[in-house]
Amino acid sequence: MIISMCTRCVPLPFLSVLLLIFHFRNGSSFLHPSSYKSRGITTQLKYFQQRDVYAMEAWAIENGYQKVEGVDLYSEGDDDWSMMTNTDIPAGTTIMFIPSNLVLSSDAVVKEYGSNFDLELTENALKQMERDLAKRLPLFRLLVKILAEYEKGENSFYAPWINSLPTQYYNGVSMTDACFACLPPYAALLSMNERNAYSRFLNAVRKGFLSLNPDVINDDTVMKFAYNVALTRFHEVFEPARQKLIAPMADMINHSAEPNAEISFDAENNCYVTAIADIYAGSPLSVLLGDPTDPTPIFAKYGFLPTGCNTIFCKAIHLEPQINELGYEFNQLLFQTDTGEVYPAVWDIFLLKILQDYDADLASQFTMACQNNDEATKETFHSNYFAYTLEALREHVYSILNDVDQMTMMATTYDLETHPRVPVIVAHNNLVRDTFSMTASLLDSMG
Repeated sequence: MIISMCTRCVPLPFLSVLLLIFHFRNGSSFLHPSSYKSRGITTQLKYFQQRDVYAMEAWAIENGYQKVEGVDLYSEGDDDWSMMTNTDIPAGTTIMFIPSNLVLSSDAVVKEYGSNFDLELTENALKQMERDLAKRLPLFRLLVKILAEYEKGENSFYAPWINSLPTQYYNGVSMTDACFACLPPYAALLSMNERNAYSRFLNAVRKGFLSLNPDVINDDTVMKFAYNVALTRFHEVFEPARQKLIAPMADMINHSAEPNAEISFDAENNCYVTAIADIYAGSPLSVLLGDPTDPTPIFAKYGFLPTGCNTIFCKAIHLEPQINELGYEFNQLLFQTDTGEVYPAVWDIFLLKILQDYDADLASQFTMACQNNDEATKETFHSNYFAYTLEALREHVYSILNDVDQMTMMATTYDLETHPRVPVIVAHNNLVRDTFSMTASLLDSMG
C-alpha cells in the first residue's frame, strides 16, 4: 500500500513549570526503560534518559509503517514529542498507515496468551473484585501484552517502541493521597477511580496465574509503567467487536479540543490516520482524546490539562442523585470558562434539590417537566423559586472557591522532587478558581 499526498520529570523551577501548557501526553521529564539483561528482564528503570523515538520510527518503517511526505516527529528540545507536518495536507488525506503487524490488540492477546498464561483465570479473579471491571478487560489484556513484551527485553519485537515511551505520568493512577487532598471533589473522584482500577489490575496479575516473571510483576514501577502505557495510548473500536488497540507512531499524536485528524482501524486491525480538516504546514497533528467540554476526565486519565477548554463541570458531585434523577450527563452541567455563565441544567439540579427538601409533589412536577422538555413549566418553577436557587448555587460556588484556594496553598508546600504532579494539579485548580470567580461575580450581580 502506497500513501500519496494530494497537495505535520526532570524537575523544573516551580514557577517555570506552572507556565507550561500541559497539552502533551507524550511529554518530557519521564522515566525511560533502560537496558535489558541477557535473559530479557528489565530490573531497573533509570531516570532522566531521553526517549529513543527515532529508533522506534525506523523500526516502524522497516515493518510497513507509511506516512505522507513532510510528516515528522517533532520536539522543541525538552523531550516533549508530537507529530508535525511541514507541508499542507488537504482534508480527507490518509496521513499515516500502520499495518496490523505493528498494532497491539486486546483481542489478539486472548489468542496469543489465553492458554499459556491462564488468562481466563486471572480475568475471572479481576471480575470477582468488582463487577464494573468486566468492562475493562480489553485494557487488562493490553497490560498483559505490554508486561510480556517488557519481560522479553531486547528479544521483544516491540522493544524499540517500549524504549520510546514515557514512563513517568501525572494522571490519577500515579497520584498519591497527598495529591488527592489537593483536588476538588470531582477531580479527586475521577483520579481515585483510575488509581483504584490500577490497584485491582495489580492484585489480579499478582494472583500468580500468569506465567510472567516475578521480577517484573512484583516491581511496582514496572507495573505502573505498563498500566499507564495501556491506559493512555489505546484507541477503542466497536466493529466488528469491541476491543482496544495501540498503534505505534499513531500514539505519538497528541490531543486537541479542535482536532485535525482521526485514528481508525479496519477489520484486520490496520490503522489509518486521516485528516479531517485542512492541515497547514507547521501544524501539529492532533486527535480528540476526550470530551472537549469537560477537561477533568482527561486530566484524571492522561495527566495533562487540555488547552482551549471553553467549559468545565460545575463540581456539584453532592447533587449526583438529582443529576441521575433528571437523566443529565456531566457534560450538560457546565460553567463557561471565559464568562462564568451557568448552563441551564445546573440551575435545574439545584432547584430540584430545593424542591425535594421542601415539597415532594412539587419536586415530582418539576422532574416531569425536565424529563419532558416542558420549558414553560420549568420557567415557571425557576421564576417562583429563583431566589432560593440563586442562594444555593452561590453558596456552592463560594464553597468550591474557598476549598480550591486552600488546596492550592497546600499543594505549593509540597516538594517537587517527591510530588512532581503538583504543577498540573495547581494548573487544574487555577482553571477552576478563575472560572468559579467569574461565576461568583455573575451570580452576585443577579441579586
